[in-house]
Amino acid sequence: MLNHIVLMGRLTRDPELRRTQSGVPVVSFSLAVDHDVPNKETGERGVDFIDVVAWRQTAEFVSKFFSKGRMAVVSGRLQIRSWTDNTGNKRRAAEVVADNVYFGDSKRDGDNAGSYNGSSYAGAGNGNYSGAGNGNYAASNNGYGYNNGYNAPAAPAAPAASDFAMLEDEDGELPF
Repeated sequence: MLNHIVLMGRLTRDPELRRTQSGVPVVSFSLAVDHDVPNKETGERGVDFIDVVAWRQTAEFVSKFFSKGRMAVVSGRLQIRSWTDNTGNKRRAAEVVADNVYFGDSKRDGDNAGSYNGSSYAGAGNGNYSGAGNGNYAASNNGYGYNNGYNAPAAPAAPAASDFAMLEDEDGELPF
């Protein structure tokens, strides 16, 4: 059996980070996902609003780096919850439990979210690296925590002044 879903859409509201009674972080947010095919009569694309929940390191990552309007790619599984409300009616809700959340857009002007010296990370916690230079970072809910010890390379230090030597320009041509 397979229950895997991948969505790409914009956050409709800021993520809400909460903690369970045992202190486990959980975040919920909603994605506005456009339909692939436009309506035949109107020519407009419909939109689905899909609830997403993320746990642990993924929850902390989403709450720190995502906000309303930001494009996100979510990979996870579909979950159907059932409960009885206060009036005794049986209710059901469908939501996506996110295993991985990725930036779906590039860094916005003035927004430093998702940029680590121009490097990118994917599948945080499992040591995978991909998409160099696009500023993307992804969190994984695999229990190991994001970043997994990988740090963006530091900018090279400027050479000391004593490392330079003056060249004699005898004939006016370059030395190479």
